[in-house]
Amino acid sequence: MTDNKITRALISVSDKSGLVEFARFLSESNVAILSTGGSAKMLREANIPVTEVSDHTGFPEIMDGRVKTLHPVIHGGLLARRDDEKHQQAMSAHDIAPIDLLVVNLYPFEETVARGADFETCIENIDIGGPALIRGAAKNHAFVTVVTGPGDYEAVRREMAANDGGTTADLRRRLAAKAYARTGSYDAAIAGWFGRELGEDLPEWMAAGGQMKQILRYGENPHQKAAFYVGGAARPGLASAAQVQGKELSFNNLNDTDAAFELVAEFDHPAIAIIKHANPAGVAEADGLAAAYRQALACDPVSAFGGIIAANRVLDGETATQIAELFAEVVIAPGATNEAKEILAARKALRVLLTEGTPDPLESGLTLRSLAGGYLVQTRDTGRVSERDLKTVTKHRPTPDEVRDMLFGMKVCKHVKSNAIVFARDSATVGVGAGQMSRVDSVRIAAHKAGEHAGTKGSVVASDAFFPFPDGLLAAIEAGATAAIQPGGSVRDEEIVAVADKAGIAMVFTGMRHFRH
Repeated sequence: MTDNKITRALISVSDKSGLVEFARFLSESNVAILSTGGSAKMLREANIPVTEVSDHTGFPEIMDGRVKTLHPVIHGGLLARRDDEKHQQAMSAHDIAPIDLLVVNLYPFEETVARGADFETCIENIDIGGPALIRGAAKNHAFVTVVTGPGDYEAVRREMAANDGGTTADLRRRLAAKAYARTGSYDAAIAGWFGRELGEDLPEWMAAGGQMKQILRYGENPHQKAAFYVGGAARPGLASAAQVQGKELSFNNLNDTDAAFELVAEFDHPAIAIIKHANPAGVAEADGLAAAYRQALACDPVSAFGGIIAANRVLDGETATQIAELFAEVVIAPGATNEAKEILAARKALRVLLTEGTPDPLESGLTLRSLAGGYLVQTRDTGRVSERDLKTVTKHRPTPDEVRDMLFGMKVCKHVKSNAIVFARDSATVGVGAGQMSRVDSVRIAAHKAGEHAGTKGSVVASDAFFPFPDGLLAAIEAGATAAIQPGGSVRDEEIVAVADKAGIAMVFTGMRHFRH
């Protein structure tokens, strides 16, 4: 593929940033410009010579602009091979002029959906001509340069200036690959939106796409490459967060921060979650954020060092003052007062993210995990247990305080790696056991860590799945638990209940498991 001089360009863009400057460069480089609608109007107002596509094709825009570039003169100009004699003969016979540069970005479908537009408005923002043009130009990148965003204007300018008005094969190939990725992501957004509108949780064909938000220094480990992409349905969190201070976010920072924010969003009252390696080191709910922070930190202050702190309310000065005393990697919250920002600014390395909202824990959606040659896709765990769902299976019934703590503990359990065990007291975690191969080991670890700090005496114990053997429950009772909450469903349920009755503790079944792997 040789360098191709650009003599004619077609410009039709939704995002008009930088357009006038780029088009003026093209015009000054003796490039004839074809354009449509608002793009043509902007260029004419800037005194840049432009020919309307309808004048070029001899066919008017029809159907409210739905049909304007879908014409053989346009697509023939993009798709014709310059080194194929039959293609050249067809162009001559049908009066088709070559188009060497396509500058197109698509109708803002993703933004339209994100702002909550109605169904018909979203439909009207599905671009048809744009993707067809982009795909055609990208296919013929041996001869055509395709630009799908203002960020590539400068690269084209540099190459044209260095190559007598042409672009190199390397640039055209890279822009073509980017073009197909853009149309693929665009179609994935449309497919995902349609699926949500139709209530299809698991469609026959799975489409996923996104735009790179940032390249990360590395992945989980320094020898791995990584980047952060955003896409899909709008959900308050990392994709929408503004980083107001601190060092660059790492792969592990992002993963842990997402886990923290999703957890803290579970609570209706002011709450704090402190996360380390995607597991809670401490969680608490209180009348105010400052009190919640103190209780969350008390659960495991050693593990909290270097952790992620998430709040479900606007950070205030008192809470920020306490946070500033701890070495933390990231703080994420829906917002922060000016006083809180000033206090946290003293910790210059601390990353502070503000999101202007919290994710809805009951909002449906899909999670995706890659496997060799495919993906595992499931609906988000929106399951939530209420007091009316609890089935007391022991002779001793739980007290109102125990019920409160059991429901709190199960909300936390849902966000702990399995096998998950949470000891809770006074709407705060006092011990967390995560990711063990046996449930009894999770209980012992949670009790041991709690013994170093707040202790488990008088707490309740929550389990993400049933106790398969009495040993786990016995270990929790030995640690001082006075009540237990678990899904139930084991073949040994009667044996487990008998153990609870013998110890005089209350136990409830929820009927809902919360594995998290």
